[in-house]
Amino acid sequence: MTSGRYWADQKAPFCKLEAKPFFESLDHRQKTYAHHMSRAAFQGTRIIMAQTNPQAESIYDLILKVFSTPNGQLTNVSALEQRSKVASESFDDLLQYSGQFLGNLSNYKSFGDEKFIPRISSDDFEKVVAACEQRDEALALFQQSKHELYNVEPTAHNLLGYPDDGHLSGYYSDNVTKADIQHIQAYLEKVNIDPLNTRLFKTDTGFKLTIASSDKKTEKHTLDNGTALTIVYGDFSNQMARINDHILASLPVAANKNQENMLTAYHKSFQTGSIEDHMESQRHWLMDINPHVETNIGFIETYRDPQGVRAEWEGFVAMVNKTQTAKFNNLVNQAPHFISRLPWPATFERDTINKPDFTSLEVLSFATGGIPAGINIPNYTQVTQKFGSKNVSLGNVISASSPGEHFPFLLAADLPLYRRLKNAAFEVQVGTHELGHGTGKLFNEAADGSYDFDRSAVIHPLTQQPLHGWYKPGQTFNSVFGGIASSYEECRAECIALWGQAHMQARYAITRVLMDAGQDFVSIDKGYDEQGEATLAIRLDRTKIKTVGRPAVAAFLEKLQVFKATADVEQGSNMYLETTRVPDDWLVMRDTVIRNKQPRKVYVQGNTWLGPDGNVTLKEYEASPVGMIQSYIERAV
Repeated sequence: MTSGRYWADQKAPFCKLEAKPFFESLDHRQKTYAHHMSRAAFQGTRIIMAQTNPQAESIYDLILKVFSTPNGQLTNVSALEQRSKVASESFDDLLQYSGQFLGNLSNYKSFGDEKFIPRISSDDFEKVVAACEQRDEALALFQQSKHELYNVEPTAHNLLGYPDDGHLSGYYSDNVTKADIQHIQAYLEKVNIDPLNTRLFKTDTGFKLTIASSDKKTEKHTLDNGTALTIVYGDFSNQMARINDHILASLPVAANKNQENMLTAYHKSFQTGSIEDHMESQRHWLMDINPHVETNIGFIETYRDPQGVRAEWEGFVAMVNKTQTAKFNNLVNQAPHFISRLPWPATFERDTINKPDFTSLEVLSFATGGIPAGINIPNYTQVTQKFGSKNVSLGNVISASSPGEHFPFLLAADLPLYRRLKNAAFEVQVGTHELGHGTGKLFNEAADGSYDFDRSAVIHPLTQQPLHGWYKPGQTFNSVFGGIASSYEECRAECIALWGQAHMQARYAITRVLMDAGQDFVSIDKGYDEQGEATLAIRLDRTKIKTVGRPAVAAFLEKLQVFKATADVEQGSNMYLETTRVPDDWLVMRDTVIRNKQPRKVYVQGNTWLGPDGNVTLKEYEASPVGMIQSYIERAV
């Protein structure tokens, strides 16, 4: 097969994540706190790579080695290009690949989970490596990484997913099957071990489950069928120890007792691997309302685990944008009214609607393979059903732009309206989407056989019968709904955003629901552009939004919530997978869409330094591949 479909983007839009004005508004203690929490987050950089593709770390080291001097500064990039004697276009291709790799923290895209490879030939890449200042070490890394850099066979391995489907996962060894994962999951539920910060490997003698922690210890377990399970604490121990060094350094400059308690719980969690302690950190985090510096850190999102139970490391530090926050607080003040109008009975809503904390933030640092536009956390239902959640809009992510953005498939008549309202509509959509994550009850049975709902009073709205399903002790939404859990929940949140005003599978599902509503409400028409190339035209009849679109979303949203609340994975999965099935006539459109696909933005973040005088400074970098490379060289993680 041709490798061209996997090439890195030729002209990815690099955007500077501008935070300086908001950082400079902080006082000395706040800047110091922001610095140490930023460093703590970025110390997990190599964890993110290992969780995606264990072979990506050598590519990361190669890129930094090629473009740095022996004393850890950016090399003279123009001089390197001249010494290499490769064509200017090829050198630009290497810069693009390197910048995009660092933006994703992997050679697999954070959005789409597909491998991408350099456009520059292997021979030309090697010429650049041979011309760099740290030639010998870089050449050794190139030879070590060469196969992983360019290989695209077998094609199944170019996607993240279950190993027994031929896909790649950093969470599982290649010989771990879906049945193995489910078997281990059932045992972990039984012994009350949360898999969020774990990886699973099959060995000659059984299974090895590694748990991220700075402390090291080993436990021997035996599964129900007699298979040995070794639980090894101390996965990523070096990184977890460095993370905790900065957590401890943050304690003296914490703004209040809630932050101190949060940091103490973080430290215990990262030292011992306890998810219970991380849950405790989130309780204190939720009680820390509207701090000047907002931060959250840990194993948070499960999107990239095909089973949907293991989470990727991430951490962010941001400053409050008070003007934008005032807008969102207006939305929050009306949240109980909006929530009461959602299309399910009051018995399916949370017992107490905690007034959500909604903040517009300007990101200083975000250690992740892909920065979102908004966040609703924590993801622990055990915490959010009692304490609520924080809803965060990341203002400088939403507003970051690059010149020459193109919007394919829009009708010419709709384009001015789209350009005028795009950012404002996206702000509202992000706000209502994140509020949506904080709605809807889950029904649970406790270990003592008690229930958190009245079994005689709650009626299933789709069957008009008493409930027959709920979450058993040790079960969570992610563990029950597995691989579709993340997309299913994003679809629910996205529907709430549309209902009152994620992600691609979720958005595809909603598109199908709107098209299936009929009455020519939404259609996608095939045609040809001025060059004679196949194109598409998206049509939406705005006069039918209330009469056709809203009822269609309401009916779909009700089912999403009811099946989630009652742990009805069978009906929920069947409905969701049928809605997201791709019919043959859509496959025909795929080539047109791929040909017009716009590269995703790559965000260049700054670095903070704590000087010998105790002052903290922020350095920002140019919005380019070179700026991205320099930021990681100087980040030194």
